[in-house]
Amino acid sequence: MSAVSLFTVEQIRQIETAYTKALANTHPHPHPHDSLMLRAGQAVARLAQHLLDVQGQGGRILLLVGPGNNGGDAWVAAHALQQSWHRVTVLSMAADKDLAHAAQAARAAFLAAGGKVVSEWPSAETHDLIIDGLLGIGITRPITGDLATLIARANAGNVPILSIDIPSGLAADSGVALGTAILAHHTLTFIGAKPGLYTADGRDYCGQVSLDTLGIDVSFLNSAHTLLTADCVASMTPQRKHNWHKGQCGAVGVIGGASGMVGAALLAARAALHLGAGKVFLATLAEDALACDPLHPEIMLRKARDLLVQETLNALVLGPGMGMSDMAKNFVGAALKTDLTLVLDADALNLIAAGRALQNQLLRRTAPSLLTPHPGEAARLLQCSTAEVQAQRIKAACDLAKRFHAYVVLKGCGSVIAFPDGVWHINTTGNAGMASGGMGDALCGMLAALLAQGLAPQSALMLGVCLHGAGADRAVQQRCGPLGLTASEVIFSAREVLNDWASPAGDAREEH
Repeated sequence: MSAVSLFTVEQIRQIETAYTKALANTHPHPHPHDSLMLRAGQAVARLAQHLLDVQGQGGRILLLVGPGNNGGDAWVAAHALQQSWHRVTVLSMAADKDLAHAAQAARAAFLAAGGKVVSEWPSAETHDLIIDGLLGIGITRPITGDLATLIARANAGNVPILSIDIPSGLAADSGVALGTAILAHHTLTFIGAKPGLYTADGRDYCGQVSLDTLGIDVSFLNSAHTLLTADCVASMTPQRKHNWHKGQCGAVGVIGGASGMVGAALLAARAALHLGAGKVFLATLAEDALACDPLHPEIMLRKARDLLVQETLNALVLGPGMGMSDMAKNFVGAALKTDLTLVLDADALNLIAAGRALQNQLLRRTAPSLLTPHPGEAARLLQCSTAEVQAQRIKAACDLAKRFHAYVVLKGCGSVIAFPDGVWHINTTGNAGMASGGMGDALCGMLAALLAQGLAPQSALMLGVCLHGAGADRAVQQRCGPLGLTASEVIFSAREVLNDWASPAGDAREEH
């Protein structure tokens, strides 16, 4: 399966403009943009009929229609649904003069056929489906006033909602709900997928997302930004031969675990072990730490200073439960001076954010550095507020990657992966059960294991983040959550998923 490309609002506008110019050159007299509006409205009508799946007299549909192209699509859909014997009511918030030519024609045809148009919520009616055509992808300001009241009224009903292109009130580039937004059950988006559908508030507001390209070939724009799905990353899974030994599967080191936080470092080490690293070494900073991991004695305990000079390491995790002590700071500084591939998480990131010298050391590194911040840690590194990071998640991730010449995953709903060259991706796996302690520790251990097994930083980050979420999804399928899901359970589920991806169903296997 090919990757699903992501397009910003600016890119969508470029595609629309190019299409309109091309159509105008071949059909100079018609209104070129009307073609897209007609296709979009008809696509909405087809999906609405599929969702209703009713016989006989048809379904009862309420269309919420605003100005602009989004409202135009809704008028076309209203007319098409009316012709299909559905009982359609249009609640219009747009003046006729604000409508495009195709929308005006559809509105006139709808009215001529006896269509019902109201300006207030039809409280006396019941509906089987609400179609949201209020606002499109161009909004930038919070929703207020009568429009906010209307959106709240639609959300309060127990009626499925189909949003046209994007739920009204959701920012298409950032996924932030601007004050209030439609809580859609289904979203039919057009031309190309928008990042805001998949990150921040997007997953809570969009429901099931479908894409209709409206017959436009978007390949000329060549977007390098994609959605991360199992189908796209499974081929990156490490493969190993029968005649291999543990040294060929790589060695991972983990430094962290100050007093009271040893569990964080243990989780990272256990994740590296269960995701295929040939050898795993753990150095904890707590004076009273155990001499071994009693559950997984395969993990080898070392002193942190010894681990930093161990030449056989392929990747080093730094930060889980490390604390902010001077000792921790010194180990971070020493690690940044090595040629090791580093996975920097938690307090390692906080220490770097707090010290100009450590930031400069990170900048001077030539070996790969992977940064795995949550929004709060990203805010400290960028010297801004967490709210600012969440308002522009893609920009924040890209800024970090560029500033520190690093490979970055900004964790959260729809984790954003960004590379130093400006390419970014959004992860689609994972669920609400991951909002619990230790998930980030497990992730950085998984990333280190993939790096140790020979994956390049870009591939390790893409595969690891998607696998982490897929492990959580598998755990929920096995009734381990979402409530009460633990990072330890995700590690084991991720191992199952990794092996499934490594040996897809139907592959021939040698029998012994």
